Amino acid sequence: MRVRVALCYNEKDDQPGSDGPATGWSMAAPRWFKNRFSPAQILVFGFAGLILVGAVLLTLPIATLDGSGLPVIDALFESTSATCVTGLVVVDTLDTFTAFGQTVILLLIQFGGWGIMTLATLVFLFLGKRISLRERLVMREALNQFTLEGMVRLTRYVILVSLVIEGVGALLLSIRFVPQFGLARGAWVSVFHAVSAFCNAGFDIFGGFRSLTPYISDPLIILTFAGLIILGGLGFAVVADVYRNHRFSRLSLHSKLALSVTGALLLLGTVLVYVFERGQTLRGLPLGTQLLASFFHSVTPRTAGFNSLDVGSMTDSTLIVTIILMFIGASPGSTGGGIKTTTFGAIALAVLSVIRGKEEVNVFERRLPTTVIYRALAIAVISLGLVLVVALALDATQPFHTFLPLLFETTSAFGTVGLTTGVTPTLNPIGKLLIIATMFAGRVGPLTLAVALGQRATRASLRYPEDKVMVG
Repeated sequence: MRVRVALCYNEKDDQPGSDGPATGWSMAAPRWFKNRFSPAQILVFGFAGLILVGAVLLTLPIATLDGSGLPVIDALFESTSATCVTGLVVVDTLDTFTAFGQTVILLLIQFGGWGIMTLATLVFLFLGKRISLRERLVMREALNQFTLEGMVRLTRYVILVSLVIEGVGALLLSIRFVPQFGLARGAWVSVFHAVSAFCNAGFDIFGGFRSLTPYISDPLIILTFAGLIILGGLGFAVVADVYRNHRFSRLSLHSKLALSVTGALLLLGTVLVYVFERGQTLRGLPLGTQLLASFFHSVTPRTAGFNSLDVGSMTDSTLIVTIILMFIGASPGSTGGGIKTTTFGAIALAVLSVIRGKEEVNVFERRLPTTVIYRALAIAVISLGLVLVVALALDATQPFHTFLPLLFETTSAFGTVGLTTGVTPTLNPIGKLLIIATMFAGRVGPLTLAVALGQRATRASLRYPEDKVMVG
């Protein structure tokens, strides 16, 4: 027997810009498309569509300095990297692209950082269109929220906060870049890198694949980039929570866990990079510069991709630490990738509870639901499997590289980081396609992608008796 459920709502809730529920179809996609596909599938298709549009634009002669446009595979790679806010590149952005090409990349970074539904919501709020209930479900999926309450308001907040933080970052960067490059060029460089840093993209327009290595000892540049990266990687919900409540004790459990794990990883990463690199890439630098560079290299694997040290010259120990940091990534609902800080925190807390002989996972005087632990484990296992499979595939198809750099490259792509040991420009077409797929999976989320590709789950009608197996 089928039961038809009617959703009732006030007429005023369906007005342009309202934040109440609405049932009218208003987005540009046709009704059959929305009814046929799940929110996860719509997100996947949305990102794929934006990538294809960007790739077409980058193949145009007007996009490149030599007037030939990028080859299709390279244009697809660059567009995927920008839309998925990764930063891995097969060509240098400054040395290859015209102002038009750089603008296309900047817009892809901004739109990719906001997310497809945030961009769509902005357009339709501007046009005064209604936002339906199903579209709010997609928005909730895109922003990693628990409920539908306040989705449009949160979307407005995402856009406003992004523009304000990027604007402040651009002003700070212009203190250095305007005197160095002149007013027009300095302003463009400041805006481009502020957006790229906050969106955790890692694209730069300094030329020669140098990234921030010329500014390794400049606290203003390094700390401004670090601040933008951290704020972008925390997640908009956490930033909003901190802004509203100020005190740590008043924050939500999600915000507390995200901030705690982020702080611990930044501290641990700084210490380990300093220990492993003080006789290598940090050798000969003043102590202050060593500490600044160590801190920044613990920040940038949080899916940013900028580097002030030569990654290709780092020790294997530092590369392994960096791989771990890239795999964990940023926080949910942010511009970054990876399995996310709260996912890692939930798994670590579950392991700690098992060691202590406890059946429940408790943190900050709250109990984590079993469903959260299951979801965290699923994300981690799917992600680990994806990274290992792609790394092995690269090892089989890229014969001129050893496994560790390929594993580093794969994790960088999955975490939408953009750090590289120099492998990316040397990849053959098969390797580029593998990295493209990995960047895409990392941006939309491995679990979201798995749900989108899999069958829609159905509620079990039977509950089977419990039994045990031996583990460990």
